[in-house]
This record gives sequence, C-alpha cells and structure tokens, in this order.
Amino acid sequence: MTSKERVLAACRHEETDRVPLQIYLTPEVRAALVEHFGERDLLEAFGIDFRQVGAPYLGECRPGPGLPGEADHYDLWGIGYTDTQYQGGAYPEATELPFAQIDSLDAVEAYPWPSVDDYDYSGLRERAEAVGDYAVVFGGSGIPDIVNGVSRGRGMERVLTDIMTNDPVGVEIIDRRVDHLYEHCRRGLEAGGGTIDILQLGEDCGDQRGRLFPPRVFDEFFVPRLKRFFDLAHEYGALAMLHSCGDTHDIMRTFIEMGLDILDAMQPEPEGMDPATIKREYGADLTFCGLVSTQQTLPRGTADDVRREVRERIEVMGAGGGYILAPAHNIQPDTPLENVLAMYDEAVKARTSN
Repeated sequence: MTSKERVLAACRHEETDRVPLQIYLTPEVRAALVEHFGERDLLEAFGIDFRQVGAPYLGECRPGPGLPGEADHYDLWGIGYTDTQYQGGAYPEATELPFAQIDSLDAVEAYPWPSVDDYDYSGLRERAEAVGDYAVVFGGSGIPDIVNGVSRGRGMERVLTDIMTNDPVGVEIIDRRVDHLYEHCRRGLEAGGGTIDILQLGEDCGDQRGRLFPPRVFDEFFVPRLKRFFDLAHEYGALAMLHSCGDTHDIMRTFIEMGLDILDAMQPEPEGMDPATIKREYGADLTFCGLVSTQQTLPRGTADDVRREVRERIEVMGAGGGYILAPAHNIQPDTPLENVLAMYDEAVKARTSN
C-alpha cells in the first residue's frame, strides 16, 4: 500500500498492511535525529505516512498596540514571545499580551487584526501534488486552539473566565480569531483543489483528570465553533483531525456526533484513556492517533519497554483499522534517541493481530 492508501484505509476502519505512522518532535529532538540520519530524510527513514503543506503568512508580525516591543519575536496577532530556557531545551513564552488590554467592543473593533489576504496560497495545489503518495495535511494544532491560542494574548485565567461567563468582549476576541482561522482553512482547502486529505486542527478539551469544561459549556460554546471546521473539511473532501491533550473519553461521543474523523495526540496516562476501553467503546466511529507515552515510556523506559508498548498499541488499537501510531505529544528532549529509533523500527515491523 502507498502511504496515502494506508492512512485513508485505516480511517475507513479497514485492515492495512501496517498501521500508519505519524511523528511529533520538539526542535531539540528533531535536531538530534537530523544529525543521526545525516543526509537521509527523517520522515522517509521512519516510514512516516503524512506530509504537511501550508500557505506561509507574509504579513508583518509586530507588537500589538501599547506593548513595550521588548520580546524576542511576535506573531501575527501582535503577541510577544521571549525564548525561555528550560532543562533540555528552550520554549517561547508569551510575555507581551495585547488582548489583555482590550476591555470594550470598541477596542476589539479598533485592534489591528491580521488579514487572511496576507497568506500566500499560490502554488499550494502544486506542492500538494508534488508530495506524491503520502497523506497530505493542511492546518495545524493551533487551529482554532481557542483556549491556548487566545490565552497567549489575554492570559489563561481571563480566557477561561470569558468562556465560563460568556463575557461579550472576551467572546468577540475569540470569534475574531476563530473567523480568521476558518477563512484561512477555507482558502487553503480551496487552493488545494481536492489534493488535501486531512485538515489538522487543535483544541485542548481535557486535562489529566477529565474534561476541561462542564458539558453545558462545551456543548454551547465549543461545539458550534469546532463543528464549523469539521464541516469545512468534509465540504472539500478532507478528513477532520483534532488534537486534544488530556482525558477526553467523556467527550468522544460528542466528537463523533460532530463529525470528527481523527482524534489526535491521545494520552494513555489519564484514568479514562485506557486504550482497550476507548477502542471498544468508540473505535468503530473514531480513528485514534497517538497513545505511545511521552510522559513515561519514551523518556523513562528502555528500548525494550518502548518496543513492547508499540506492539501492545498495534495489537489493541490497530485491529480492524482506525489507529495511527504516534507519540502522545511532541517527543521531549529528555527522551533517549535509541527509544525514538526503537519506536519506529518496531512499528514498521509489527502487524495487527488480525
């Protein structure tokens, strides 16, 4: 099977020659792997079945109104980031928050919001066609990413309060960003001309203990905003793939009713995320991606532990299709390189029990 055939068949819940493979890396791990493989292509070396295409943003990224302009870099929303060193690597922390200063609908209207016209969609179809026999992905886990994406410009506590209280100013900020990203995806899918297989999206809907928001808030606030993107993907013949950290087992039936195809970056550690249980209860309707532990097995286990977990995931999750093997999140810098190599070596060799 080609990679494209393998991914699409798995998402139709059909048996494949092996499970499809995806990879998520921190910059530090990516650099170590590039050095290890030398001139050999990293994705080819691991047998990764997906390839990303995009439309670069060509607009100016500058500080939002009233910010000191002292951050290391800024994004298209005017949010400033300072590169902060942690053990094993660096992370850009949001340190200048322009949305925190917005306290009226007039201020929302006056804010210099980025324009979708500033993305370059030209040649996107040609780039997608040039990928070859791989599953072509457009988008990313930052779309719409309401909670994390807006909190970087407004503060996490304030965004959560905005959502829980339906604050008109906070909600308008959220919807300006959501509308922008929706139109960006629409134009990308349009420019792709049917070559995009998967629209990649993200919204953290859970934490280690369960759902992040009460059912009423999720149903009233998040469902209509997220479902727009799922419907958009289907309108252009693509699958909708949603990243969500945490324990989302209690929301999976809602995801299915919304039309979600692939639930991505699945964490195995939370109590409600037992692989066998979620496969049994929701595996006929959802394709799962992830479930190789980036909290325990990859960083703290041996190479044999990693191989054992990979075989278990394929045996339990891969039977009958509906599974994409991947790390539960970006592989962190404290992960031994031999464990990353063992994960994909084992995955390429393993077969489902059926």
